[in-house]
Amino acid sequence: MKEQLANIRAAALSAFEGAKSKVDLDALRVQYLGKKGELTAVLKQMGKLSAEERPAMGQLANEVRAALESALDTASKKLEEAALEHKLRAEAVDVTIPGKPVDLGHRHPMYIALDEMKEIFIGMGFTVLDGPEVELSELNFDRLNAGEGHPSRDWSDTFYFDRDERVMLRSQTSPMQVRAMDSMPLPIRIIAPGRVYRKDEVDATHSPMFHQVEGMVIDKGVTMADLKGTLNAVIKKMYGEDTQTRFRPHHFPFTEPSCEVDVQCHKCRGAGCPTCKGEGWIELLGAGMIHPHVLEMAGIDPEVYSGWAFGFGLERTAMRRFKIDDLRLIFENDVRFLEQF
Repeated sequence: MKEQLANIRAAALSAFEGAKSKVDLDALRVQYLGKKGELTAVLKQMGKLSAEERPAMGQLANEVRAALESALDTASKKLEEAALEHKLRAEAVDVTIPGKPVDLGHRHPMYIALDEMKEIFIGMGFTVLDGPEVELSELNFDRLNAGEGHPSRDWSDTFYFDRDERVMLRSQTSPMQVRAMDSMPLPIRIIAPGRVYRKDEVDATHSPMFHQVEGMVIDKGVTMADLKGTLNAVIKKMYGEDTQTRFRPHHFPFTEPSCEVDVQCHKCRGAGCPTCKGEGWIELLGAGMIHPHVLEMAGIDPEVYSGWAFGFGLERTAMRRFKIDDLRLIFENDVRFLEQF
């Protein structure tokens, strides 16, 4: 038996050291140390030994088992280290290789124009307001002096949510002016940028969804001259001191008197082209003195206070700012176009 134990020890130690993988090593463990392994088979023969021989053989068997288990553990760690080394070599990264460039996004040209406009108005003491896009027709029309039967309230022009025409997608950000008159102390100086919705056909200067920046000033002694001076200052700040503007008489129910403000076409410089539809000018905004009845509906005495309001089309503002000749480019998300800004 002593010779058998010595042979098992030598054979097992050699096999463990030569194992090429964890699978092979586990198979050797079962072969030598398992319940039906070679060492176990020898130990089952202990009963045949005399009482004098058993202690010595038992001690030798325990030494062999301890040696095999130690060798097995050493071989296992060796294989784990070899596997880790192989993995590190296989997955090695050359840190000296230049990295892949990361494309960073940037602001949309329309929002660049909006941020510039906000900065100008904030510098003039205006407060920026934000409001809901789903609006009540009372605030979108009635409180703005556009009563029943006004063309802008027709289903062909406005997106309604109900047959009673009470809830709608706002067609302008003017309801924020009403909300400001109802909730803010006088004097008031605000602008209200945001998305608006009208049933317009898509072309080079129109879209059913677009953006406005509306503004309002209410104070004592406010005149049309203040309106023109402020708008001209903003437009020249946005587009340059050589920018040409044109104020044309118009009609809006919210204002009286009213006007539309055009800027000279950036594409043709007044000569006429498809962008300006041959007129040489592009309509930029509508404006005017706030109608006294609108002030009265908000509880403001028109004999004491006066005010003016305006509404920029943000897309057209960006078109003029960046010399874009087709509004549809702003919404198409063509990376080749957007990367220019």
